[in-house]
Amino acid sequence: MDFSGAKLALFLGSDLLVIRRDDKPDIPYPGHWDLPGGGREGNETPETCALRETREEVGLILTPSDIVWSNSYLRPRGIVWFFAAHLPLDRQNDVQFGSEGQGWRLMAPETYVAHPLAVPHFTDQLRHYMDQDEFRRST
Repeated sequence: MDFSGAKLALFLGSDLLVIRRDDKPDIPYPGHWDLPGGGREGNETPETCALRETREEVGLILTPSDIVWSNSYLRPRGIVWFFAAHLPLDRQNDVQFGSEGQGWRLMAPETYVAHPLAVPHFTDQLRHYMDQDEFRRST
């Protein structure tokens, strides 16, 4: 399957784990609130990409069985996969922030989708997920 990258809406308890992007003019959406994930490496699957990036960016190890929802959509660089997973709130104690970005925090998903510094196409995907039965069952 050809795709350019993957993102993960990672809920710890009822809140979303978000990452403040670096404030560099040469990257998309500098200083915005991002979600774990990034570009595909080699022949990895979309799930493997999202889970690897999550491990690299925030130190949390998840398995494909932690993923409760997925959706793919088209962006200028190709297909991107968007996943959702829910972990207990106490997993925030396991977060080890990586070397990309300015920091992380937990944010209510409703706050994220309305935030002026949220990445717009991620808010679209998050809204879509929040309309699904999988979201209602997981909260």
